[in-house]
Amino acid sequence: MPTGTKGGAKHAIVAMDYFTKWVEAEAIVHITEANTTNFVKKNILYRFGIPSIIITDNGTQFDNNKFREMCEEYKITNYYASPAHPQTNGQTEAVNKVIKHTLKAKLEAKKGTWANKLPKVLWAYRTTARSSTRETPFALAFGTEAVIPTETTFTSPRVQLYNPEHNVNMLLQNLDELEEVKDRAQVRNAAYQQRAARYYNSHVRVRRFQIGDLVLRRVSPNTKDKSVRSLADKWEGPYIIKGITRHGAYMIARLDGSLVLRPYNAQHLKIFYP
Repeated sequence: MPTGTKGGAKHAIVAMDYFTKWVEAEAIVHITEANTTNFVKKNILYRFGIPSIIITDNGTQFDNNKFREMCEEYKITNYYASPAHPQTNGQTEAVNKVIKHTLKAKLEAKKGTWANKLPKVLWAYRTTARSSTRETPFALAFGTEAVIPTETTFTSPRVQLYNPEHNVNMLLQNLDELEEVKDRAQVRNAAYQQRAARYYNSHVRVRRFQIGDLVLRRVSPNTKDKSVRSLADKWEGPYIIKGITRHGAYMIARLDGSLVLRPYNAQHLKIFYP
């Protein structure tokens, strides 16, 4: 987040379940390995259980001994996404944009209070049907739709006609049908991803590099490499292309020969002209 709060929070950690699209987020003062590890424990492990896989970006707040030890302790496989690569962490990047846009619209001139508004923004996101599944994250996570404020303000039919016995029967029916709802959502999500991939492939011009090419790397605050010079805070380098992964990402090395541990997508590399 671009602006701090009165309490000092300047950043937000965001996590999303790839199937239900359920989002967890928390405002923090500093992005540290302790904060990210505690966030995962508090908002994911202790709330929903232990996931089999976590995909994170390449920032040092995830690529550290403390985070790795947590993953080893709970038998979690941690994959590092190729930075800002739509096929890996693109969904979370999209969520970040939605959260920022909604916060900006709600706060206007009161930017210093964004952390206080974050829970309400998350609630709105969780109770809105997503285009990929046509279901709300809340319904896919809990098996029924949440009662939202507009239903009590304007008295929706299910609030107006509420009957305790009927409500219990409806909840049981929703639970019985949950697996079928999830199956439909999974099919829709797969079709949505195929459409998105076709659009991406037809509109994006892929950059290609050869081993030995000198390149610059696009930087963000959490991936900035202090060992190389930065150009206008957007690109840093040069680096040398050292290898190509089977997914088409590139392994790069610094000029002193030391390898950058994680691969980078071609979108975030460009040829360096001395």
